[in-house]
Amino acid sequence: MLPIYICEDEEKIRDAERTWLEKQILIEDLDMEITLCTASPEELLKRLDEEPRQGIYFLDVELKGASMDGFGLGQEIRKRDARGFLIYVTAFQDLAFETFRYHLEALDYICKKNPQRMYEDLSRCLRVIAERVSREQGEQQEYFTVKTLDVIRHIPLNEIFYFATSGRTHRIELHARQERLDFIGSIQELEEKLAPQFIRVHRAYLVRKDQIAQIELKTREIVLKNGERCPFSRNMRQELLK
Repeated sequence: MLPIYICEDEEKIRDAERTWLEKQILIEDLDMEITLCTASPEELLKRLDEEPRQGIYFLDVELKGASMDGFGLGQEIRKRDARGFLIYVTAFQDLAFETFRYHLEALDYICKKNPQRMYEDLSRCLRVIAERVSREQGEQQEYFTVKTLDVIRHIPLNEIFYFATSGRTHRIELHARQERLDFIGSIQELEEKLAPQFIRVHRAYLVRKDQIAQIELKTREIVLKNGERCPFSRNMRQELLK
């Protein structure tokens, strides 16, 4: 069941959001529940620290009297829940671009000046999330979880091309479809954890098998589907040919 968190400084609007969301959850029989409804960013973050899991967050931007605004809260939530759904509900429609500047990957930005439109948008967000979660569960998506600095990331396994040791001790580079990450780790441990989808083609390279486009025997290189190349060891030739 997906938990829903509401952080809104105006009590009247906070209660209205909660009432409407609870009604929609009941009507559409959604696997969701209101876990916390508060005006305090600290209370929300404390709950996440106590019960870490993927959630849905309806956040105000301004949060009068709080130690941080909605964008700062969104950044803190992302450190704890990289795959959570952020939705901003605010009177400041012209601040929508700020969600991109803060790299928050918000699902939507809802204006609360028009109550009826706000309710319609709240309902639409729930349906979009339900459909997305259902699709992911149907695909049985697998993720590789990695911590970089103070942020926890979840990368779909089928988007990872390979892992490689970097020039620094105990550092690993992850090469995926849309990004490249550097983190502390061991190729040996990754090999044990990710077999059989990944194969250790070289002491410094762990490659996802279904991302291999071709094998160049003369140069002893693997060409991946994204065009990148990885060397392979002489003793891996027969294994790769299989």
